Amino acid sequence: MSRIGAPLDNGSDAVMRNRQAQQQLAERLKKRMDRILQGGGPEAQAKLLKRGKFSVRERISRILDPGSDFLELSALAGWEQIPGSDTPAAGIVTGIGDVHGQPVIFVANDPTVKGGTYFPLTVKKHLRAQEIALACGLPCVYLVDSGGAYLPMQAEVFPDRDHFGRIFRNQARLSALGFAQIACVLGSCTAGGAYVPAMADESVIVRGNGTIFLAGPPLVKAATGEEVEAEELGGADLHCRRSGVADHLAETEIEALEITRRILSHCPPRQRADPRRAAAWEPPYFSGSELPALIPDDIYRSPMDPRQILARLLDGSVLDEFKRLFGPTLICGFGSIEGWPVGVIANNGVLFSECAAKAAHFIELCCQRRIPLLFVQNISGFMVGRKAEAEGIARHGARMVTAVACAAVPKITLIIGGSHGAGNYAMCGRAYDPDFLFTWPSAKISVMGGRQAADTLLQVRQDQLKGQGREALSAEAAKAFREPILESYAEESEALEASARLWDDGVILPQDSRKVLSQALRICSIQRPPSDTHFGVFRM
Repeated sequence: MSRIGAPLDNGSDAVMRNRQAQQQLAERLKKRMDRILQGGGPEAQAKLLKRGKFSVRERISRILDPGSDFLELSALAGWEQIPGSDTPAAGIVTGIGDVHGQPVIFVANDPTVKGGTYFPLTVKKHLRAQEIALACGLPCVYLVDSGGAYLPMQAEVFPDRDHFGRIFRNQARLSALGFAQIACVLGSCTAGGAYVPAMADESVIVRGNGTIFLAGPPLVKAATGEEVEAEELGGADLHCRRSGVADHLAETEIEALEITRRILSHCPPRQRADPRRAAAWEPPYFSGSELPALIPDDIYRSPMDPRQILARLLDGSVLDEFKRLFGPTLICGFGSIEGWPVGVIANNGVLFSECAAKAAHFIELCCQRRIPLLFVQNISGFMVGRKAEAEGIARHGARMVTAVACAAVPKITLIIGGSHGAGNYAMCGRAYDPDFLFTWPSAKISVMGGRQAADTLLQVRQDQLKGQGREALSAEAAKAFREPILESYAEESEALEASARLWDDGVILPQDSRKVLSQALRICSIQRPPSDTHFGVFRM
């Protein structure tokens, strides 16, 4: 196997432009993350501490193994998505870290953000964490401090298939499959949210701070006329001594978190005996710190050989390419990341028919050998036009999409540039259930590029005018027509906006990619038992 990649010309104008553009994107991401990490703000955090409570991320860190990395998911979710309401991280922190050497998924309400209530994106983020738990076989820890559903938006969080109720349905199914469900009630646990500890395998509650009830004192009074204090209605003593809803009573939050960690020590490890990780591996020959300098400031139009990216992600900068000379605008090959084997599929331009056939063949090989797949997206879509249609681009594309959809191996997607049209689907976009999907700040996700969308809609408008016997738009009018479309696509498709809508599992800096991908591969590889892939009908 040969080494891929080439050294950077650090003094070139292109490299310096690239570094500058990526630095601006990184600073923008950092500024937003700094705000998100404050939760509901300094005053709300101070009130939390005054009540003997920790911040939401401090709670998680006290359960994790010392020194364990915490892979936080979708931290940007909810950013400016609800007019007039500031909801950092959608009011809930989710992520994966080690407890007693085993990966555990955490779902932790942030009480400083609207009392930890559930907005539509809060529900979506909670459910996404449970999806990952199901796919990867992870135990779940719920750190509960929530007022339940956000009542002004009840129609968008309560009754539908993927609304609030599915959280509890998922708990039941995960428990049935042997994936431990542990709840630690650190504050309010109201209405439907009361079912989180009630349906957990084991529940912990803090005296004085933790409460569990289907209806709080105001609703009880409104419904029955009964006046009752919160502690009497659903406090720790009631639920540990009389109702049995909770199993462990803690005097302080520190004790509650220690009990939660202790409970997890009794959960048997689910790690497979043969995770196939290499005992020894070499770091990339080329440094990952060079990745920002490789990304063209207009990655969507400028050509970029993804081998340069892969050379800074893969062990030893080695990729054993498959069908290198066939369908060269799609790169396929075998490599590893920190010893974890992986089959790589990376875009080097638009997808032609032969690219799609090549990808389907390669995916079949990975499924047969049970090797995880890594999709590296920078894709404008499939080739279009008379020649491409006559060659059966739709048929070949369908074959690739079928292979991606049916592949029963772990799948991880990294979007580094454009992710447009059916190319998003074929390269394992969100709709195709990758185990993890991460984006770089340079990513853009939309049905097509803004320029193509503006030109397409302008052409449709010109055709309409022609059909009505009216004059075509002048150059000035055409420009005015295109500008709002371009602005809309630019705003809606950019990475931070996409992540705010939970289209990914997080925006990561290019130089952090290898570490994040290694964590994801470890979680996918050691937790999930291997399974056979059964493909649908390939139209040949």
